[in-house]
Amino acid sequence: MGSRRKGREAALRILYFMDVSGVSGTQAIKSYWGHLTGDDEPSDGADFANQLVRAYADHEEEVNEIIRTASHHWRLERMPIVDRNVLRVAIVELREMGDIPKRVTLNEAVELAKRFGSEGSGSFVNGVLDRIATELGKS
Repeated sequence: MGSRRKGREAALRILYFMDVSGVSGTQAIKSYWGHLTGDDEPSDGADFANQLVRAYADHEEEVNEIIRTASHHWRLERMPIVDRNVLRVAIVELREMGDIPKRVTLNEAVELAKRFGSEGSGSFVNGVLDRIATELGKS
């Protein structure tokens, strides 16, 4: 598994933890890496994961508003926790990381949703993210 893929997976887990516990991004990062390894930041994918989490924490309201606008008939609070956090990771990636192609971001998000979400998570994430990527002008 590639370093970025591991980073996305770790970022999803950290955002999930933030979502259910209400802790800050900084505290969630420390808790996550400290719990797993006893170290504050292990190497493989950690930098990428931390970058994604910090970017989300810095723009939380904007990212959540993007999801609200694009997810017709779905309130953010009613979405499955995994789905909304996969969307958050992908939106940060689409907005903040211009070197990653849209197709890669969407494919990785769908794979995360399929792996950690429910049966329909992949389709849901794909549909919402496609709309978001178009609105953000990501080619």
